[in-house]
Amino acid sequence: MTAWLSRARATARRYWQHPEFKVGLRDILTVAPGIAAWGLTTGVALANSGLSILEASAMTLVVFAGSAQLATTPLIVSGAPLWVIWATALCVNLRFVVFSAHMRPYFMHMPRRVRLVYCYLLGDMSYVLFTKRYQQPGQTPEQRFGQQAYWMASVVTNWVSWMGASFAGIALASVIPLSWGLGFAGILALIGIACSLATTKLRMLAAGLSGTAAVAAFALPLKLNIVVAIAAAVAMSLMIEHTRRAMSRDKEAA
Repeated sequence: MTAWLSRARATARRYWQHPEFKVGLRDILTVAPGIAAWGLTTGVALANSGLSILEASAMTLVVFAGSAQLATTPLIVSGAPLWVIWATALCVNLRFVVFSAHMRPYFMHMPRRVRLVYCYLLGDMSYVLFTKRYQQPGQTPEQRFGQQAYWMASVVTNWVSWMGASFAGIALASVIPLSWGLGFAGILALIGIACSLATTKLRMLAAGLSGTAAVAAFALPLKLNIVVAIAAAVAMSLMIEHTRRAMSRDKEAA
């Protein structure tokens, strides 16, 4: 255990000293207020839902997913069947399957236990900022370590911002009313990041289609409109990419 802790401290020190760590910290701090506002609202909502302080705190620490927490808490309180609660959380968090598949080439060289920790720490903002900065996985050990340093700065700061604000919301639930609408700040932060990623016509089209599909399917139960939006955008993007490749092959053949 002592040897493991020594190696962990040495690795952490290398991360802190790497220039990409500072860049990652700078980038995530620009959206940290929105993350904190969202976490605060989620903490207040959990504490006012009927869950005990212990239950709300444990859910915040273990689940670490605001949208899933807010979607499943009313089901838990109402005594809904376990499979309904699990299905709801799965539908709401299905986007992380896409995130993980995209991130896989960047971290496949890491040990499985490390990748499992990365899965837990993966968040919307960290994913967006990371993939925006790094279009391709690192090709050399130096490049890969730089990406890891950026990643650690981002996910750890994201986790601390969320957890600190969530626990503050749970503790101060009787003082902070939900009518303040603090969660809207988090939504604005997500919109800003999403817009900054729409740098190509294909990405703009995918964003527009997914947004339209989500609104059109809003009446579906269990937040299935999110699944519909993801499926529509992915299917459209794959179809366009397939068409482009086919046209390129035809041109080369000609």
